[in-house]
Amino acid sequence: MYPVILSGWPREFDRGYDVMMNTQKNIINVTFVQPDGREETYQGPIGDHVMDVAVDNGVAGIIGQCGGGCTCCTCHIWVDSRWQDRVKPAHSDETELLSYAIGVCARSRLACQVRLTEDLDGLVVEIPSEAE
Repeated sequence: MYPVILSGWPREFDRGYDVMMNTQKNIINVTFVQPDGREETYQGPIGDHVMDVAVDNGVAGIIGQCGGGCTCCTCHIWVDSRWQDRVKPAHSDETELLSYAIGVCARSRLACQVRLTEDLDGLVVEIPSEAE
């Protein structure tokens, strides 16, 4: 018999199934700071990306138009300076895309390219203002 398919993935890979069955472990916290200073903290599983956490929780300012394919810059974030050393450096495709984002700075990253790891528990990222 074939496994039950949820969301197009076999059951063991479906995140919704893991949450429902409480089999998901290794959850970390990510805090999103809005341009007005308001902070929102959400949880996400290790292995997901910051963009997944943002989109799953409706964080304003993170659109993720390309679905995490690193082909747009609608998930542009600033990594808090206290966390920059723990986030892996951007690859060349990401760096090129960031040249089209508004408000690019040394802390700029695409949220779809920042993978959640155990050492990023408590990560703080800022959502750039559209006016930057």
